[in-house]
Amino acid sequence: MSKEMMNENSSMSIAGLDPSGGAGILADAKTFHAHGIYATCVVTAITAQNPYEVTNIQKIDVDVISDQIDTILDVYPIEYIKTGMLYSEDIVKLVSSKIKEYQLKAVVDPVMISESGKNLTQDNFASFINKHLLKNSFLITPNIHEAEQLSNIKIDNEDRMIEASLKLSKYTNVVITGGHLKGNDILVEGDNLHIIEGNLIKTDNTHGTGCTYSSAVTSNLIKGYDILDSCIKSNRFIQKAIKNGFNKTPYQLFKLR
Repeated sequence: MSKEMMNENSSMSIAGLDPSGGAGILADAKTFHAHGIYATCVVTAITAQNPYEVTNIQKIDVDVISDQIDTILDVYPIEYIKTGMLYSEDIVKLVSSKIKEYQLKAVVDPVMISESGKNLTQDNFASFINKHLLKNSFLITPNIHEAEQLSNIKIDNEDRMIEASLKLSKYTNVVITGGHLKGNDILVEGDNLHIIEGNLIKTDNTHGTGCTYSSAVTSNLIKGYDILDSCIKSNRFIQKAIKNGFNKTPYQLFKLR
């Protein structure tokens, strides 16, 4: 089958494997399919985890990751991709180079820590993202903790969220999700700043919410919505996912979206 005959509503997730299915590349694929998007997946690392803990991580060889990307893009007409757990500097550098090579629009979820509190990256990972990937991304979707690491700004209120968003927006579009603060997301796209209102949900169903949100944003971009509408729709989608899912995370009793 030729590339022209493949489904144009296709995307790629470049991320780690959570075998429990609540986060990582499986959550991405489920979210793409829920939006009517055909999912392709490039695995960067294999984890042993469930919503309660991460017990082991095995990085995939960079050459294998490269081959995964190339063989998929040889066939599928993909414009938008999303990245999740990239783990190490050499993987970040590879993904950044592939984004440039194939002129991809990347939604970057800078995954650093699991909901259960496990570090999912090598040390100094935020500096790798800033150095290699930030300028080549189309949109980044950090949560509060990730935005603090990327911006070096302590975020303890919405004004600090805005300050961090504006700093990071010098390099790319950015939406900081408010799930660990008061629920509102802060989006800066170009010169425009938007506050996307979220709701307080009492729940422990938070495993994989960052992965699901960024995949939903990517799906909406593929469907032709602009960045603002994509983020608004994804905010609503993740609220429904939190209310109706069952990926319990015992260390987080409240989720703000």
